[in-house]
Amino acid sequence: MAADPRPERAPSIRDVARLSGVSHQTVSRVLNNATGLRDETRQRVQEVIDELHYRPNRAARMLVTSRSRTFGILSASSAQYGPASSIAAIEHAARDEGYFVNTVTLDSGDRASIERGLNHLLDQAVEGVVVIAPQVRVFNTLREMNLTVPIVTLQSNGTTDHALSVDQILGARLATRHLIELGHRDIYHLAGPQDWIEAEARMHGFLTEMSDHDVPATAPILGDWTAEFGFFAGRELLRVRDFTAIFSSNDQMALGLIHAIRDAGLDVPGDISIVGFDDIPEARHFWPPLTTVRQDFAELGRRCVALLLNGGAAETGVASELVPELLVRSSTAPPAR
Repeated sequence: MAADPRPERAPSIRDVARLSGVSHQTVSRVLNNATGLRDETRQRVQEVIDELHYRPNRAARMLVTSRSRTFGILSASSAQYGPASSIAAIEHAARDEGYFVNTVTLDSGDRASIERGLNHLLDQAVEGVVVIAPQVRVFNTLREMNLTVPIVTLQSNGTTDHALSVDQILGARLATRHLIELGHRDIYHLAGPQDWIEAEARMHGFLTEMSDHDVPATAPILGDWTAEFGFFAGRELLRVRDFTAIFSSNDQMALGLIHAIRDAGLDVPGDISIVGFDDIPEARHFWPPLTTVRQDFAELGRRCVALLLNGGAAETGVASELVPELLVRSSTAPPAR
Protein backbone atom coordinates (compact mmCIF):
# COMPACT_ATOMS: atom_id res chain seq x y z
CA MET A 1 0.00 0.00 0.00
CA ALA A 2 1.41 3.36 -1.00
CA ALA A 3 2.42 5.74 1.78
CA ASP A 4 0.22 8.74 2.40
CA PRO A 5 1.93 11.60 0.48
CA ARG A 6 0.41 14.22 2.74
CA PRO A 7 2.87 15.79 5.18
CA GLU A 8 2.49 15.00 8.88
CA ARG A 9 0.37 17.55 10.73
CA ALA A 10 2.39 20.18 12.58
CA PRO A 11 1.96 20.10 16.37
CA SER A 12 -0.56 22.59 17.74
CA ILE A 13 -0.82 24.48 21.00
CA ARG A 14 -3.45 21.96 22.15
CA ASP A 15 -0.98 19.12 21.57
CA VAL A 16 1.49 20.92 23.82
CA ALA A 17 -1.21 21.48 26.44
CA ARG A 18 -2.35 17.82 26.41
CA LEU A 19 1.17 16.40 26.80
CA SER A 20 2.05 18.98 29.46
CA GLY A 21 -1.10 18.34 31.45
CA VAL A 22 -2.12 22.00 31.41
CA SER A 23 -4.63 24.19 29.59
CA HIS A 24 -3.83 25.79 26.26
CA GLN A 25 -4.17 29.17 28.02
CA THR A 26 -1.26 28.19 30.27
CA VAL A 27 0.82 27.25 27.22
CA SER A 28 0.00 30.64 25.74
CA ARG A 29 1.18 32.34 28.94
CA VAL A 30 4.48 30.44 28.75
CA LEU A 31 4.94 31.47 25.12
CA ASN A 32 4.32 35.11 26.05
CA ASN A 33 6.64 35.02 29.08
CA ALA A 34 3.75 35.94 31.36
CA THR A 35 4.39 36.29 35.09
CA GLY A 36 2.68 34.37 37.88
CA LEU A 37 3.48 30.86 36.61
CA ARG A 38 5.17 28.24 38.78
CA ASP A 39 8.71 27.48 37.65
CA GLU A 40 8.03 23.74 37.38
CA THR A 41 4.97 24.38 35.21
CA ARG A 42 6.92 26.70 32.92
CA GLN A 43 9.76 24.16 32.66
CA ARG A 44 7.41 21.23 31.92
CA VAL A 45 5.64 23.15 29.15
CA GLN A 46 8.94 24.33 27.64
CA GLU A 47 10.27 20.75 27.59
CA VAL A 48 7.22 19.60 25.61
CA ILE A 49 7.56 22.56 23.24
CA ASP A 50 11.20 21.62 22.60
CA GLU A 51 10.36 17.91 22.21
CA LEU A 52 7.60 18.57 19.67
CA HIS A 53 9.54 21.35 17.91
CA TYR A 54 6.39 23.39 18.28
CA ARG A 55 6.36 26.77 16.55
CA PRO A 56 3.56 29.25 17.36
CA ASN A 57 1.31 30.19 14.47
CA ARG A 58 2.15 33.88 14.03
CA ALA A 59 -0.88 34.48 11.81
CA ALA A 60 -3.21 33.06 14.47
CA ARG A 61 -1.53 35.10 17.19
CA MET A 62 -1.98 38.23 15.09
CA LEU A 63 -5.72 37.54 14.90
CA VAL A 64 -5.89 37.32 18.70
CA THR A 65 -3.55 40.17 19.63
CA SER A 66 -3.99 42.42 16.55
CA ARG A 67 -0.19 42.84 16.62
CA SER A 68 2.43 41.44 14.25
CA ARG A 69 5.47 42.54 16.30
CA THR A 70 7.07 43.32 12.96
CA PHE A 71 8.55 46.50 11.54
CA GLY A 72 9.05 47.21 7.86
CA ILE A 73 12.06 48.78 6.15
CA LEU A 74 11.85 50.42 2.74
CA SER A 75 15.34 50.86 1.33
CA ALA A 76 16.56 52.40 -1.90
CA SER A 77 19.67 50.21 -1.74
CA SER A 78 21.03 47.45 0.46
CA ALA A 79 24.38 47.29 -1.31
CA GLN A 80 25.94 50.56 -0.12
CA TYR A 81 27.59 50.55 3.29
CA GLY A 82 25.35 53.20 4.87
CA PRO A 83 21.96 51.60 4.07
CA ALA A 84 23.26 48.08 4.77
CA SER A 85 24.64 49.13 8.15
CA SER A 86 21.42 50.95 9.01
CA ILE A 87 19.33 47.87 8.18
CA ALA A 88 21.57 45.61 10.29
CA ALA A 89 21.45 48.04 13.23
CA ILE A 90 17.64 48.30 13.10
CA GLU A 91 17.27 44.50 12.93
CA HIS A 92 19.51 44.09 15.98
CA ALA A 93 17.69 46.77 17.98
CA ALA A 94 14.29 45.37 16.98
CA ARG A 95 15.23 41.85 18.13
CA ASP A 96 16.23 43.28 21.51
CA GLU A 97 12.64 44.55 21.81
CA GLY A 98 11.07 41.28 20.62
CA TYR A 99 10.34 42.46 17.08
CA PHE A 100 11.22 41.15 13.63
CA VAL A 101 11.94 43.18 10.51
CA ASN A 102 10.77 42.80 6.90
CA THR A 103 12.87 44.66 4.34
CA VAL A 104 11.87 45.74 0.84
CA THR A 105 14.56 47.06 -1.50
CA LEU A 106 13.21 49.32 -4.23
CA ASP A 107 13.91 48.03 -7.74
CA SER A 108 13.67 51.59 -9.04
CA GLY A 109 12.98 55.08 -7.74
CA ASP A 110 9.72 55.73 -9.58
CA ARG A 111 6.42 56.28 -7.82
CA ALA A 112 4.97 52.90 -8.79
CA SER A 113 7.92 51.05 -7.25
CA ILE A 114 7.74 53.09 -4.05
CA GLU A 115 3.99 52.51 -3.66
CA ARG A 116 4.39 48.79 -4.45
CA GLY A 117 7.08 48.41 -1.79
CA LEU A 118 5.10 50.26 0.87
CA ASN A 119 1.90 48.36 0.11
CA HIS A 120 3.77 45.05 0.41
CA LEU A 121 4.95 46.03 3.89
CA LEU A 122 1.48 47.20 4.92
CA ASP A 123 0.03 43.88 3.72
CA GLN A 124 2.31 42.18 6.27
CA ALA A 125 0.58 44.21 9.02
CA VAL A 126 3.82 45.90 10.05
CA GLU A 127 3.51 48.10 13.14
CA GLY A 128 5.82 50.79 11.77
CA VAL A 129 7.95 51.61 8.72
CA VAL A 130 11.52 52.84 8.45
CA VAL A 131 12.45 54.55 5.20
CA ILE A 132 16.12 54.41 4.17
CA ALA A 133 15.66 55.93 0.75
CA PRO A 134 17.14 59.42 0.94
CA GLN A 135 15.76 60.83 -2.27
CA VAL A 136 13.30 63.69 -2.46
CA ARG A 137 10.86 61.81 -4.69
CA VAL A 138 10.46 59.09 -2.03
CA PHE A 139 9.34 61.59 0.59
CA ASN A 140 6.97 63.26 -1.85
CA THR A 141 5.30 59.87 -2.36
CA LEU A 142 5.16 59.22 1.41
CA ARG A 143 3.34 62.48 2.03
CA GLU A 144 0.77 61.73 -0.65
CA MET A 145 0.04 58.19 0.64
CA ASN A 146 -1.06 59.34 4.12
CA LEU A 147 0.24 56.27 5.95
CA THR A 148 -1.54 55.39 9.20
CA VAL A 149 1.34 53.47 10.84
CA PRO A 150 4.28 55.20 12.59
CA ILE A 151 7.02 56.09 10.13
CA VAL A 152 10.65 57.07 10.64
CA THR A 153 12.89 58.36 7.88
CA LEU A 154 16.66 57.97 8.09
CA GLN A 155 19.26 60.37 6.67
CA SER A 156 16.58 62.79 5.47
CA ASN A 157 17.96 65.87 7.22
CA GLY A 158 14.65 67.06 8.59
CA THR A 159 12.60 66.76 5.39
CA THR A 160 9.86 64.94 7.33
CA ASP A 161 8.31 65.29 10.79
CA HIS A 162 9.83 62.01 12.00
CA ALA A 163 13.34 62.26 10.59
CA LEU A 164 16.34 60.69 12.29
CA SER A 165 19.84 61.09 10.91
CA VAL A 166 23.52 61.62 11.43
CA ASP A 167 24.37 65.29 10.87
CA GLN A 168 25.78 64.95 7.36
CA ILE A 169 26.53 68.66 6.99
CA LEU A 170 28.57 68.70 10.20
CA GLY A 171 30.45 65.58 9.13
CA ALA A 172 31.42 67.18 5.82
CA ARG A 173 32.47 70.37 7.61
CA LEU A 174 34.69 68.38 9.99
CA ALA A 175 36.38 66.64 7.05
CA THR A 176 36.91 69.88 5.11
CA ARG A 177 38.06 71.80 8.19
CA HIS A 178 40.66 69.13 8.89
CA LEU A 179 42.19 69.63 5.43
CA ILE A 180 42.12 73.43 5.75
CA GLU A 181 43.76 73.31 9.19
CA LEU A 182 46.53 71.14 7.73
CA GLY A 183 47.25 74.02 5.33
CA HIS A 184 45.46 72.85 2.18
CA ARG A 185 43.84 75.52 0.02
CA ASP A 186 43.40 73.65 -3.28
CA ILE A 187 40.76 71.13 -2.25
CA TYR A 188 38.36 69.22 -4.49
CA HIS A 189 35.15 67.51 -3.43
CA LEU A 190 34.07 64.22 -5.00
CA ALA A 191 30.33 64.18 -4.26
CA GLY A 192 27.72 61.43 -4.37
CA PRO A 193 24.76 61.18 -6.78
CA GLN A 194 22.84 64.43 -7.12
CA ASP A 195 19.45 62.93 -6.15
CA TRP A 196 20.70 61.58 -2.79
CA ILE A 197 19.89 63.86 0.14
CA GLU A 198 23.02 62.67 1.97
CA ALA A 199 25.22 63.62 -0.97
CA GLU A 200 23.58 67.04 -1.19
CA ALA A 201 24.11 67.62 2.55
CA ARG A 202 27.80 66.64 2.42
CA MET A 203 28.31 68.89 -0.59
CA HIS A 204 26.64 71.74 1.29
CA GLY A 205 28.88 71.15 4.30
CA PHE A 206 32.01 71.22 2.14
CA LEU A 207 31.06 74.46 0.37
CA THR A 208 30.01 76.15 3.62
CA GLU A 209 33.25 75.30 5.39
CA MET A 210 35.35 76.46 2.43
CA SER A 211 33.40 79.74 2.33
CA ASP A 212 33.72 80.31 6.07
CA HIS A 213 37.51 80.07 5.76
CA ASP A 214 37.58 82.26 2.61
CA VAL A 215 39.05 79.38 0.60
CA PRO A 216 38.00 79.36 -3.08
CA ALA A 217 36.11 76.18 -4.06
CA THR A 218 35.72 74.57 -7.45
CA ALA A 219 32.45 72.93 -8.45
CA PRO A 220 32.07 69.49 -6.80
CA ILE A 221 32.38 66.43 -9.04
CA LEU A 222 29.25 64.24 -9.01
CA GLY A 223 30.05 60.56 -8.52
CA ASP A 224 28.07 57.37 -7.98
CA TRP A 225 29.46 56.05 -4.63
CA THR A 226 31.65 53.38 -6.29
CA ALA A 227 35.41 52.82 -6.09
CA GLU A 228 35.41 52.46 -9.87
CA PHE A 229 34.16 56.02 -10.29
CA GLY A 230 36.71 57.25 -7.74
CA PHE A 231 39.47 55.67 -9.79
CA PHE A 232 38.12 57.21 -13.02
CA ALA A 233 37.74 60.66 -11.44
CA GLY A 234 41.24 60.47 -9.95
CA ARG A 235 42.82 59.70 -13.32
CA GLU A 236 40.98 62.60 -14.94
CA LEU A 237 41.86 65.07 -12.18
CA LEU A 238 45.54 64.11 -12.30
CA ARG A 239 45.74 65.27 -15.93
CA VAL A 240 45.91 68.82 -14.53
CA ARG A 241 46.73 68.21 -10.86
CA ASP A 242 45.76 71.64 -9.58
CA PHE A 243 44.86 70.38 -6.10
CA THR A 244 46.58 69.03 -2.98
CA ALA A 245 43.64 67.36 -1.27
CA ILE A 246 40.28 65.70 -2.01
CA PHE A 247 37.31 65.20 0.29
CA SER A 248 35.40 62.16 -0.98
CA SER A 249 31.71 61.79 -0.09
CA ASN A 250 32.23 58.14 0.84
CA ASP A 251 35.05 55.69 1.54
CA GLN A 252 34.58 53.56 -1.57
CA MET A 253 35.21 56.48 -3.92
CA ALA A 254 38.16 57.46 -1.71
CA LEU A 255 39.61 53.99 -2.29
CA GLY A 256 39.39 54.50 -6.05
CA LEU A 257 41.09 57.90 -5.70
CA ILE A 258 43.98 56.40 -3.73
CA HIS A 259 44.37 53.70 -6.38
CA ALA A 260 44.51 56.30 -9.18
CA ILE A 261 47.02 58.46 -7.30
CA ARG A 262 49.36 55.57 -6.52
CA ASP A 263 48.93 54.24 -10.07
CA ALA A 264 50.27 57.59 -11.31
CA GLY A 265 53.41 57.18 -9.19
CA LEU A 266 52.32 59.72 -6.57
CA ASP A 267 52.04 59.37 -2.82
CA VAL A 268 49.13 59.63 -0.38
CA PRO A 269 49.46 61.81 1.66
CA GLY A 270 52.89 63.01 0.54
CA ASP A 271 51.55 64.48 -2.69
CA ILE A 272 47.78 64.44 -2.19
CA SER A 273 45.69 64.06 0.98
CA ILE A 274 42.42 62.10 0.93
CA VAL A 275 39.47 62.17 3.37
CA GLY A 276 36.50 59.80 3.10
CA PHE A 277 33.11 59.46 4.79
CA ASP A 278 31.42 56.50 6.59
CA ASP A 279 34.37 54.63 8.17
CA ILE A 280 33.65 51.31 6.48
CA PRO A 281 35.36 48.36 8.23
CA GLU A 282 38.07 48.24 5.55
CA ALA A 283 38.95 51.96 5.87
CA ARG A 284 41.54 51.35 8.58
CA HIS A 285 43.21 48.77 6.31
CA PHE A 286 43.53 50.96 3.19
CA TRP A 287 47.07 51.87 2.27
CA PRO A 288 47.48 54.32 3.79
CA PRO A 289 44.75 53.92 6.45
CA LEU A 290 41.98 56.35 5.56
CA THR A 291 41.07 59.51 7.45
CA THR A 292 37.27 59.51 7.43
CA VAL A 293 34.04 60.51 9.17
CA ARG A 294 32.39 57.87 11.34
CA GLN A 295 28.64 57.45 11.71
CA ASP A 296 27.28 55.55 14.74
CA PHE A 297 24.88 53.17 13.01
CA ALA A 298 24.26 51.08 16.15
CA GLU A 299 22.94 54.13 18.01
CA LEU A 300 20.98 55.17 14.92
CA GLY A 301 19.26 51.76 14.90
CA ARG A 302 18.47 51.93 18.63
CA ARG A 303 16.94 55.38 18.36
CA CYS A 304 15.00 54.39 15.26
CA VAL A 305 13.33 51.42 17.01
CA ALA A 306 12.67 53.54 20.11
CA LEU A 307 11.00 56.13 17.89
CA LEU A 308 8.74 53.50 16.31
CA LEU A 309 7.83 52.03 19.69
CA ASN A 310 6.91 55.55 20.78
CA GLY A 311 4.45 55.88 17.91
CA GLY A 312 6.82 57.96 15.80
CA ALA A 313 7.23 60.64 18.47
CA ALA A 314 10.76 61.54 19.52
CA GLU A 315 12.05 60.45 22.92
CA THR A 316 12.08 63.30 25.41
CA GLY A 317 15.42 65.08 25.41
CA VAL A 318 16.82 63.02 22.52
CA ALA A 319 18.08 64.92 19.48
CA SER A 320 16.94 63.85 16.02
CA GLU A 321 20.49 64.19 14.65
CA LEU A 322 23.51 62.20 15.81
CA VAL A 323 26.90 63.89 15.89
CA PRO A 324 29.49 62.29 13.56
CA GLU A 325 33.14 61.82 14.47
CA LEU A 326 36.26 62.63 12.43
CA LEU A 327 38.82 59.80 12.58
CA VAL A 328 42.27 61.04 11.61
CA ARG A 329 44.52 58.34 10.16
CA SER A 330 47.43 58.35 7.73
CA SER A 331 45.86 59.51 4.45
CA THR A 332 46.10 63.21 5.34
CA ALA A 333 49.09 65.46 5.97
CA PRO A 334 50.13 69.09 5.37
CA PRO A 335 50.61 69.89 1.66
CA ALA A 336 54.08 69.35 0.22
CA ARG A 337 56.09 72.57 -0.12
